[in-house]
Formats: sequence, structure tokens, C-alpha cells
Amino acid sequence: MTVLLHIGGKDQTASQNKTFDRIDPVTGEVASQAAATSKEDALEAVTAAHIAFVSWSTTTPAKRRALLNKAADIMDSKSDEFIAAMITETGATGPWAGFNVSLAAGHIREAAALTTQINGEVIPSNKPGTLAMSVYKPKGVCLAMAPWNAPVILGARAIATPLACGNTVILKSSEFCPLTHRLIVDCFIEAGFPAGTVNVLSNAPEDAAEVVKTLIEAPQVRHVNFTGSSPVGRIIGRLAGENLKPALL
Repeated sequence: MTVLLHIGGKDQTASQNKTFDRIDPVTGEVASQAAATSKEDALEAVTAAHIAFVSWSTTTPAKRRALLNKAADIMDSKSDEFIAAMITETGATGPWAGFNVSLAAGHIREAAALTTQINGEVIPSNKPGTLAMSVYKPKGVCLAMAPWNAPVILGARAIATPLACGNTVILKSSEFCPLTHRLIVDCFIEAGFPAGTVNVLSNAPEDAAEVVKTLIEAPQVRHVNFTGSSPVGRIIGRLAGENLKPALL
């Protein structure tokens, strides 16, 4: 079964019906087959996340907290699925995969607790008898890119905190574990997050540069989050800088 993209609340194949295989590093057999995102798919995900941001950014902290906690509970319940996917896609051991799930669920609960901790500050005013205040506001669409070596921990972390702060997210999954990263997004979908708030794109290795460049250059993407190698991080940082996008590397 092909691991599908999730864009704007819908599961779908890639626009050109292209797929790619992830090979089990231990057995040499096909571990998963996933949809290979095109430039058009990437832009569609950006549009969907941007539209969803309008309403999600005004959602109450209590509702965001409840949905995040539900997603964490669902992740715990899917532990066996995550373990099986991690073992076949990355060659992980069962205990390491299980630890990934438990810690990732904890990350999501920590993010849920953040929803009521987003504060502003009072700034000195030059006008007597008045106060100046700053208030943090959601940025918009956040692009998240997580690696394969701690896929559930780092994938969940890249999604949960932006959502807690009222942003929408596009997760570009690792080419080495598209099924594992898709399972993370499934937890948020099943928890009831509105369509477009969480999207996932998988891409063939040869298409990575074009897909990432398209996503970073899209005007609606307002923040970039990347965990991975230093050489690729330099490329991501350069693209983000050229497009004046804040980046967490």
C-alpha cells in the first residue's frame, strides 16, 4: 500500500502518480512505498495550510491543548505500528523505536501545556500614564523537516509546538522513513485537528532539492524548522536567509 500525501484534510497520491520505494537496510526488501511529491503538490500544501491558518490561529488555548493531548494519547495507542515501521524503514531496534514513541508523546503533552504560557510583555512608554504592550502572535505556515534517526521524537517535536502556538504545519518527511513520519501526522488527524492545520509531504530523494526550495520560497511559509546534517543545514539556512524566513536549524 502506498503511503499517501495528506493535504488540506485529504489523503492523495502525488499529482504525477510518481512513487518511490524505501528499502529495508537490513533485509534489502521494500519497507515502504510512498507518494513522490511534485512542485505542484508542495504549493497545494502551502495553500491549504495558509487557508487553515486563518481559523486555527484564533482557536482558544483550551481547544488546542485538548487536541494535542488527544493526539499524544493516540500516539501511545499506536506504539506497535510505529515500532514496526521504524524497524523496517530505519533498521531500528524495538526498544529504541518504543522509546521514540513514548518520548514523542511526552513532547506533544509538553506542547499542550505551552498553550496557556504564551505571554507578551509590558514596555516602558514615553507617554505619562500609559502602558505599551507587546503580544506574541502566530507566525503562519511553518515548514518542518525531520530526520530518520530519531524520527518520531524529532518529527513530533517539529509539529506539536508550532500547533500549540496557533500555527499550521507542513511536515516534509524523511526519504528514509515516509511511513513512520506519516504515522505521526495520522495521530493529529485522528485527534480531530481541522483540515489543513497538519499536512505531510513525502518526496523521492532526487526531488528533495526542488521540493524544499519550492516550500521555502513560497510567500505563505513564514518559518522553517530543520533537523539533519550540517551540509544540508547550510543549504536550508541559505535559502531561508535569501527569502527572509526565520529558521531553526
